[in-house]
Parts: sequence; structure tokens; C-alpha cells
Amino acid sequence: MRFRGLLAPGGPNMAPDDELVAIWRTTGGRRFQNYRARFTVLDHARVSRTWLQHVLEGGHPLEGGCPPAWGTWVVGRAYNPLLAPSTTVIRSKADQLPDGPEGQAILEAVRAHFRGREHDFEECAIAVWRLMAPRTGACDLTRPSRDGGRDAVGEYVLGPEASPISIDFALEAKCYATSNSVGVREVSRLISRLRHRTFGVLITTSYFHRQVQEEVREDGHPIALVCGRDIVDALCQHGHTTPVAVQQWLEQGFPKP
Repeated sequence: MRFRGLLAPGGPNMAPDDELVAIWRTTGGRRFQNYRARFTVLDHARVSRTWLQHVLEGGHPLEGGCPPAWGTWVVGRAYNPLLAPSTTVIRSKADQLPDGPEGQAILEAVRAHFRGREHDFEECAIAVWRLMAPRTGACDLTRPSRDGGRDAVGEYVLGPEASPISIDFALEAKCYATSNSVGVREVSRLISRLRHRTFGVLITTSYFHRQVQEEVREDGHPIALVCGRDIVDALCQHGHTTPVAVQQWLEQGFPKP
């Protein structure tokens, strides 16, 4: 057996109600309830077999060599999470696109829904971004005739509800086929329009060229790069797990003219 980590339910920045959430799914035209649990990996490198045996034999779990990180959480609900320094990750094309037939079909359903009217994908991109960043505030689509590299502008809300602050962001959406990557030209246009204390969001149904990722990360541009796989993951995490369910979501939220 290999020790993978010591997990505690919930997290330091998570409300108790978010630790275990009921989720409705749909398959074969039928709805069913599932559950999503969230845990925090505690900063503890090794658990002794002696402690495990002690617990299995009915001993008190806080005795017999109990890991300090676990004892701290049990007694006071205080988390000592395992943290890793941020690293620059350059994702390949395969890493940015769904690897299974179900995910590929979901992404194709999104592209097919906006085929021939790719500009309409912009509103959908905002909705996808809200799934990823729930504290996104008001968003406004820019006029097509005045589109200078950004399809929408919005606010991201930070701080307590009683006294929040907002950070502006610019969003650009590209409804591309998987054979067409987002290149430097598209990203440079968005970068040129970012003002002080603003960030950018670029969402595509395709993938980002390696050079784009390298320049954004190495130069420290505050831009979130959302690729096709990210879109599918966000939809699945919010219950839209099949092409049929995604198509229903698209038809309800973004009906064809």
C-alpha cells in the first residue's frame, strides 16, 4: 500500500454547508441525486501503521501515535493544509482538450450550437466563467462594431458582503474548432487593452498555442486562459454531464434566433 495523504473534510476557506453537497444529475432522461464531498490534504508526510492498528482495535483515535495535524483538526477544526508553490505549467494540446468521447461530444455540442453565429458564443462564455468564478458581478457585452479585442467587460467581487470591492476584467471568447488554436495575435490584442488593476479572461472551445502560454506566464500577464477541457469540466461539475444535458442548457440559456 502507498500512503497518498491525510485528508480532513471541508477546508479553511469553505463553509460547513459546502463540505457535502447534494447534486442532481440526468442520464437517459432520468434525474437522480448524487453527492459531492470536499476534503483538505493535511500537511503530514507519514501515518504510522501503529496508529492505524490502534484505531482498528478500538483505541481512542487521538491516542496511540495520532498525527498532530489530525489531532489539531479533530479538537479545534483547525486546518494545516499541505501547500505547494505555484509553478508555471504549459499544457499540451492533448491536456487542453477532453480525452474521452463523452467530453468530446459535450464540447462539440457547444460548438455546434453556435456554428455560423460564433459571436453569440460570447454570452455563453460569460456563463461558463460564472460557473468557474461564482463571485463574478455585472457583465456587459461590447458592441460588435466597437469590439477592440474584448467581447465583454465585467466585475469580480471581493471582500465581505457588507463592504465588497470590485475588480474590473475584460473577457474575450473564441468559438474555434479543435484544429484551430488561439495564437499570440488574439492574446496580444487582449493584453493591450488591460488597464491598471484589471485582469483578462480568454475562453476558447479549442486550445492555446504553447507560445501563448509561455508569454502570458513568463511576462506575468494577469490573464486566465480557459480551454476546451476547462469548459467541459465546469459544465460537468455543475450537473451538465452529458451532451443531451448540455444541449438543453444551451437551448434554455442561449436559444437560436
